[in-house]
Amino acid sequence: MPLTDVSRPHPGKVAWVPASLMIVAHLGALLAFVPAFFSWKAVLVAVFLHWLTGGIGICMTYHRLLTHRSFVCRPKWLEYVLTAIGCCAVEGGAISWVSVHRRHHAHSDQEEDLHSPNRGFGWAHMLWWIVPETPLNADEETTQKWAPDLLSDPVHVFLDRWNLVFPALLAVTLFAIGGLPWLVWGGFVRTVAVLHSTWLINSAAHIWGYRSHQTRDRSRNLWWVALLTYGEGWHNNHHAFPTSARHGLRWWEIDMTHWAIIAMRTVGLARSVKRPRITRPEPEPVRPEPFPAAT
Repeated sequence: MPLTDVSRPHPGKVAWVPASLMIVAHLGALLAFVPAFFSWKAVLVAVFLHWLTGGIGICMTYHRLLTHRSFVCRPKWLEYVLTAIGCCAVEGGAISWVSVHRRHHAHSDQEEDLHSPNRGFGWAHMLWWIVPETPLNADEETTQKWAPDLLSDPVHVFLDRWNLVFPALLAVTLFAIGGLPWLVWGGFVRTVAVLHSTWLINSAAHIWGYRSHQTRDRSRNLWWVALLTYGEGWHNNHHAFPTSARHGLRWWEIDMTHWAIIAMRTVGLARSVKRPRITRPEPEPVRPEPFPAAT
């Protein structure tokens, strides 16, 4: 698909709130190179929070629970707690995030797909995040069209409206407990790592990897993205079975997010866990055709 004149934001149409947050997060992450701000405890905090906010908050809650309803939380208040954890990833509120992702599935790799690689790798990876339709800046018309179910829930509306309060409280807590090392690593470095990990699904997992299913888009299964995103990198599997709680379908396709959902079901915190119904043998993975270069 050729590059169109809607592929990049028009002058004056940059969403400055997400753009500013992106700049601040990356500048703050550079402080990790200062020896005074390093400690192994801070690094471990960053790794744990990457899993908690990115793996549990975004991959499991925002994506598999709220966007696709691949399982149900029990009790309901747990869904709200998990959503608040997702807010700490600094990817916007759940309603706006869900709207963007449902739109992606409806128009995947087409002109209306907000983060299609047809517009270039850089666009799909991070530049799309600073346009007005970004998850931090989605308008009411967009959210009403794509996430009416969440808009009808007053708790989700509250969490979406005040989503930036949660990462701010997390940053204050990190500083109070561990000082600047914890803030730099658990706050800035972890935020940047979560953002780029999840953005790789939009960019790399639509360009490189193998296809197990003949979907109408260019989604790919990419092992190293799957490792960085707790199973989300088995993206072609996901596009073939979007409501499935399990993305890694072969025995070697590691899916830690699915493991977390099964653990929740085991202790009675999740039910109605959906899995794909494959009625015919899956085709062997095939190498993708060359991705057309953006012009």
